[in-house]
Amino acid sequence: MVEASRIFHTTLLPTFPLLHNNHKPDSHTFLTNFPRKRHGLLQVLHCSVSTENETATKTTTTQMTVPWGCDIDSLENASALQRWLSDSGLPPQKMGIEKVDVGERGLVALKNIRKGEKLLFVPPSLVITSDSQWGYPEAGEVLKQYSVPDWPLLAIYLISEASLQKSSRWSNYISALPRQPYSLLYWTRAELDRYLEASQIRERAIERITNVIGTYNDLRLRIFSKYPDIFPEEVRLPSMGGRVALVPWADMLNHNCEVETFLDYDKSTKGIVFTTDRQYQPGEQVFISYGRKSNGELLLSYGFVPREGTNPSDSVELSLSLKKSDKCYKEKLEALRKHGLSASQCFPIQITGWPLELMAYAYLAVSPPSMRGKFEEMAAAASNKTNVKKDMKYPEIEEQALQFVLDSFETSISKYSKFLQASGSMDLDITSPKQLNRKMFLKQLAVDLCSSERRILFRAQYILRRRLRDMRSGELKALRIFDSFRNIFK
Repeated sequence: MVEASRIFHTTLLPTFPLLHNNHKPDSHTFLTNFPRKRHGLLQVLHCSVSTENETATKTTTTQMTVPWGCDIDSLENASALQRWLSDSGLPPQKMGIEKVDVGERGLVALKNIRKGEKLLFVPPSLVITSDSQWGYPEAGEVLKQYSVPDWPLLAIYLISEASLQKSSRWSNYISALPRQPYSLLYWTRAELDRYLEASQIRERAIERITNVIGTYNDLRLRIFSKYPDIFPEEVRLPSMGGRVALVPWADMLNHNCEVETFLDYDKSTKGIVFTTDRQYQPGEQVFISYGRKSNGELLLSYGFVPREGTNPSDSVELSLSLKKSDKCYKEKLEALRKHGLSASQCFPIQITGWPLELMAYAYLAVSPPSMRGKFEEMAAAASNKTNVKKDMKYPEIEEQALQFVLDSFETSISKYSKFLQASGSMDLDITSPKQLNRKMFLKQLAVDLCSSERRILFRAQYILRRRLRDMRSGELKALRIFDSFRNIFK
């Protein structure tokens, strides 16, 4: 479901994967249950954690678990959310929640909507921010005292409110959140390795998960361990940077790659709105854009992959590496490090081409010892953090640089092809129907992503081969002309 892992999306928001209690244990960001117990009049939150390497899950001493979320296509919970929002001050809307082809649930036009019309108007009282009132204020006071950033603050806020169940003001919102997110942050390491070995987005996912765990460990050391009565058990936190807010109702809007409208903050009403970039007829799903992101980025953050060929912002990361056998390896690496680069560097490839920085890196990778004086210049041009001219050319090594890039394309293509060929007969090794459905869906997401990324690489490979062929045929023609003149003047 498209909304499954972009529930916490606003104009100011990056990604925030869902917290939930009905998910296969893994080493990633998830919560297995939300039991609670009373210490006097205080509602104290307890959670448990498990990892792939643990043989048993740590559990709490309480018996009650907190219900969390709903099935991804549940209209009952979504309708209850809509009624609660209306009763809580959401103005009359021209959209309603319905089952849709894109995203399982979405907002559908109930009336004619004009191009350029402002919609939504979610008032500030229905937007969850770091300033929202806590149902269990003691936890909020401690976190604010330690200046905890917005994203972990809101993560703990949502868990805390979930532990209060029906007594929480936000219980209707929490019950409408999908239980099963498909963001890569919720894939196990084994799933990432198995399905996304060919894609560089795997490394991005691992890096983000590592940041999540680092943030959690920091909070545990600085705060949780000092206040065991308030934070008595371990809590896994999802990752997100930047200013954060949760916007019920707005998070039901699905993404469309062709739409160019975003959620916005209306200064006059202090509410969340968006302005349509097209008209909608009654019954049509209304879309917004989550940003100009590649298919890999959309899968990483939001848990879905657009249909192949429909995303004009799609790209694939190509990894280029210096050869350790290069006589000038240390000198080249030192030049790269001066500009924030490493011996292996990724560059985005689009269907329309590749960045100039990639060619600068390729020139450096193939340059001979006689070009030592140019290493610094090439490394600077390979960085996107400098104002150095990047479209420089070195005719004497251009063919080698293009061949170097082509070899990298073909190595990457071969990894994608190997996975896609094996995916049809891949043994999912599943013991329950529920697990089977999830594994099949993850595999399909991986197949969709790898197909779209390989398509871009095929296009780039074709362009490079033609350029090299034309270059070599031009050299051959020039050589023949030279031989002809030489024969004439013998």
